[in-house]
Amino acid sequence: MKEIVIISGKGGTGKTSITASFAMLGGKDIVVADCDVDAADMHLLMQPDWEKSEDFYSGVIAEIDQEKCVKCGNCADVCRFSAIPIIDKKYVVNKLNCEGCGYCFHVCPTDAITMKEQNVGKWYISNTKADNVMVHARLGIGAENSGKLVAKVKNEAKRIAKETDKEFIVVDGSPGIGCPVVSSLSGADFVVLVTEPTVSGLHDLKRVYQLVKKFNISAGCIINKSDLNTKVARQIEKFLREENIIHISDLPYDETFTKAMTNGQTIVEYDDANLKNILVNSWEKIK
Repeated sequence: MKEIVIISGKGGTGKTSITASFAMLGGKDIVVADCDVDAADMHLLMQPDWEKSEDFYSGVIAEIDQEKCVKCGNCADVCRFSAIPIIDKKYVVNKLNCEGCGYCFHVCPTDAITMKEQNVGKWYISNTKADNVMVHARLGIGAENSGKLVAKVKNEAKRIAKETDKEFIVVDGSPGIGCPVVSSLSGADFVVLVTEPTVSGLHDLKRVYQLVKKFNISAGCIINKSDLNTKVARQIEKFLREENIIHISDLPYDETFTKAMTNGQTIVEYDDANLKNILVNSWEKIK
């Protein structure tokens, strides 16, 4: 079983659309993991049936029992995050500000404060229109610990792949270089970097590849909208050669991409011409 992770240095490069196309091409031979939990949208293209769902708990948050509280103010005094304001003459916890450090819990003289485990989102196991299983999740609004939720999604995908003897796991990672991206890369066999020929696209490609190098993972790159700025595209190609990154393919700018998404389809379903052929060849090359 091999794990292929598709990431990008910035949002809007076409990463998820390309990953969904690979998920369609992989069909029943793969398990799909949508690890872009902060802004999950792969389900819009894969049409999952949401067969199984489960709450995800991670981290703790302070909670004040008003009947036990003697309003001494110790908790507010020690809180470095200004998470315990006075509202209507009561000390209350601002859930968005609370970091769950537990300092207030330890200084409360009446044991009025408890640290409650947080429900930060949901994760799902679904069957998709591609005849494969997709593990995906949705982080709650304002919730943290996205890296742990990504780890949960990946572990479930690995479990299913092993139990069903699948050849590949295809992972849609988060953009950028933050905690969820680190979690997405853990255990990967190959990374596909999706970029675009813009100044910010090249900058963020270089930045995210520095992260990939720390994991010592082989990588390839797809340049999307490659004909929009040929000068920057050549600079990207030069960077790929210098870093020994496999240049998988170039995808030209084509409004068919947008039309396919509007129609709720991947490009390999919607298009019978150039783009589909490039993606089919890219998938074979990645495998």
